[in-house]
Amino acid sequence: MILGIDLGTTNSLAAIWRDGKAHIIPNALGEHLTPSCVGLDDDGTILIGKAARERLQTHPHLTTAVFKRYMGSDKRIRLGEQEFRAEELSSMVLRSLKEDAEAFLGQKIEEAVITVPAYFSDAQRKATRAAGQLTGLKVERLLNEPTAAALAYGIQDREQESKFLVFDLGGGTFDVSILELFDGVMEVRASAGDNFLGGEDFTNTIADAFSKYSGLEKHLNGQPLDLATQQRLRDEAERVKRNLTETAALEMSLRYQDQDYRWEVNEEAFARLCEPLLARLRLPVERALRDSTIRPAELNTVVLAGGATRMPIVRKMVARMFGRFPAMQLDPDEAIALGSAVQAGLKMRDAALEEVVMTDVSPYSMGIATSRQIGPNQYSPGHYLPIIERNTPVPVSRTKNVTTISDYQKKLNVVIYQGESRLVDNNVYLGKIEFDIPAKKAGEITVDIRFTYDISGVLEAEAHILATQEKHKVVITENAGVMTPEEIEQRLAALADLKIHPRDQIENRTLLARADRLYELSLGDARDFLASHIAAFQAALETQNPLRVREARAQLTEVLDHVEGEGYF
Repeated sequence: MILGIDLGTTNSLAAIWRDGKAHIIPNALGEHLTPSCVGLDDDGTILIGKAARERLQTHPHLTTAVFKRYMGSDKRIRLGEQEFRAEELSSMVLRSLKEDAEAFLGQKIEEAVITVPAYFSDAQRKATRAAGQLTGLKVERLLNEPTAAALAYGIQDREQESKFLVFDLGGGTFDVSILELFDGVMEVRASAGDNFLGGEDFTNTIADAFSKYSGLEKHLNGQPLDLATQQRLRDEAERVKRNLTETAALEMSLRYQDQDYRWEVNEEAFARLCEPLLARLRLPVERALRDSTIRPAELNTVVLAGGATRMPIVRKMVARMFGRFPAMQLDPDEAIALGSAVQAGLKMRDAALEEVVMTDVSPYSMGIATSRQIGPNQYSPGHYLPIIERNTPVPVSRTKNVTTISDYQKKLNVVIYQGESRLVDNNVYLGKIEFDIPAKKAGEITVDIRFTYDISGVLEAEAHILATQEKHKVVITENAGVMTPEEIEQRLAALADLKIHPRDQIENRTLLARADRLYELSLGDARDFLASHIAAFQAALETQNPLRVREARAQLTEVLDHVEGEGYF
């Protein structure tokens, strides 16, 4: 069995292909969405998912979220006295999804298809693979998220020819892909995106506006909020963002230093605030359309994926851009996970999917640093020579030749980059090949540079010296900020020693974390009321009587729902 995983910035999901259909796997709480949050409990055990998210307000120094944005970087994230890389935190989320799947299926899971933003760089993709390895999973395939969403939609209509545009706005990343479906072939024509644009940025926009218009910013006078209050403000902004999908206007409120701050926001004001973000969403759409050479009128369907597409301002923008309502038959939170399960079914050669073939493209251009002549015997270094252009179908092999520019030079240094900028300083360094060449006059030595890029995202660069027929190769397997195989082995051993909170107790721990959060938000009688019910639940836990625990859990849940619904804080 191969598991399909949507490893998201805000939430993650797992799915399988079984009985000719994709199925979302529920987690230990019986829910489809597992928050991509990791934290340390009071006893030092690791909490993952909803239990960790509930402690973002109450224990901000022991809890973290949105770490997907740091994949492929050297950034360390501190939880208490420990530090973790984004790959390690992601591996804990993957581990939770894997264990939930094993409990649900009653069998071990050793292989997975993991989705990534189409616009993820080479380093970010390698970091995602490393996260899978740290979980003990063999990563069968990294699947671009918009492609996964298209698979989830297109698989039902594979007998028809159609052109899709997938608009995928998740919690932390934005991707757009244009795909064509014909004769059982799903072909990606173009992809574009923004790795630092997602629903979290819309939440931050509301939080910043609240600070400005409620008077909080003036009160702070340049001083930062403490971490716990920052998280309370973000949670309040998230509540407003979500509820604006159903309510025309909402009031935000925050109590800080015994003073109440309030601000009312409506959908029109929210749209004005988010206009810079909406403009950033339009640019990748326009680029993908240009690269695909498909006109908007030729598109049969515009598909929405990612939970942030629930926002009315986003749906209206998409409808205006294409003059039609986008497809919304599938839950946007689940579409990518369902597509990953379809890809898992393809890898398992399921009979129901035997006629489906899928192709993809390179999301970025890849090339080398060269010098350009700017005058007689004058050259300007650091210019970019693309060898594989962005949105070239993969697998692919391309060659360009270069010649020497200095008399009797003895070495050639081929430096490899990824990106779209004219100058290599603005692109991403991938690696290099350095080798000896015959000492001849400038222009007499020609070298063919061949790039080969496969569907798994592995780039091989080869330099062929025509004068001597020598060949030099390098496979780009490491990047600055990416863990080496040795580091992965070391961290795998270290992570194995971490204590993960028992899965069978996670429902009770999550409920207690939620109760603690609401207790801290409450005052007076409401706080006393909560304290008594929390104590009663803890007393039931001490008995270890399953029936009594179940009854106490139901009672405390009802109390918390009432307190949160009425806003007694």
